[in-house]
Amino acid sequence: MKAIIATDEADGTAGMTLAERPQPRPAINDVVVEVHASGFVPTELTWPSTWIDRINRKRTPSIPGHEFAGVVTALGYGTTGLSVGQRVFGLTDWYRDGTLAEYVAVEARNLAPLMGDVRFTVGASVPISGLTAWQGLFQHGRLKAGQSVLVHGAAGAVGSIVTQLAREFGAYVIGTGRAADRQKSLEFGANEFVDLANDRLEDIGSVDLVFDVIGGEIQKRSARLVRAGGTLVSVVGPVEARPADGLAVDFVVESDRAQLCEIVQRVRDRRLRTNIGNISTLDNAVAVLNSTERRTGKTIINIRP
Repeated sequence: MKAIIATDEADGTAGMTLAERPQPRPAINDVVVEVHASGFVPTELTWPSTWIDRINRKRTPSIPGHEFAGVVTALGYGTTGLSVGQRVFGLTDWYRDGTLAEYVAVEARNLAPLMGDVRFTVGASVPISGLTAWQGLFQHGRLKAGQSVLVHGAAGAVGSIVTQLAREFGAYVIGTGRAADRQKSLEFGANEFVDLANDRLEDIGSVDLVFDVIGGEIQKRSARLVRAGGTLVSVVGPVEARPADGLAVDFVVESDRAQLCEIVQRVRDRRLRTNIGNISTLDNAVAVLNSTERRTGKTIINIRP
């Protein structure tokens, strides 16, 4: 099968190539899926799990990509709940070969049904961004109606979904980003916008929840804005700054079938829009993933256009 492979962490996306790889076989409780569309997060080339397995053995060349949509073609021993020919989408294990390939083997529990009226490209844009937003807001941030939420990167793939879900659940949303992101953030539902380069972040006053996708100095300044009993949620690694009288949580997103179903139902109902920034074919993927053009949405690779 055709697949994008990565062989050297130091090379990043520049070291990715299109190659022929053996088609995967399903292990116990696995399914093999014919991939129709795959999402890609550039930072995954800095994750240890891209380069080593769970006991620190090198596993290169590795196939990147962890979110996808496609059709089940084979079932492993003991697999239940899914069937051959079924449309699915989901999130693969971090330590296994990923979804920038014509086929992927994945644990059945990490997948959810994809309804026929949801395009594969849209399904592939949901898992990481949608689950990150859902878990950050509701599991870790304990969002309640009437609260205020500061969403960094509100025009991005994750931030745009955070914004929409927070608004749906009755929160007041303050989005941040670059000046060029203002209109897009407001279109996704932010009540107001802070240009981090030109506006003073502290002028927004205190908030109940900070959803941080930036880290560094912005995170430190944001922690001081969390009111008593509030929470700072980070998806960029261990929290460097904690609110004086609140919680700080960092987390790694986990696959959850029920949550995937909740999110994709909102996509079907048009209560939620995913944020797709660029779409490419597998043959052109290496060039697209090495592009210096700035896009704020999710990059989607159409494996089978």
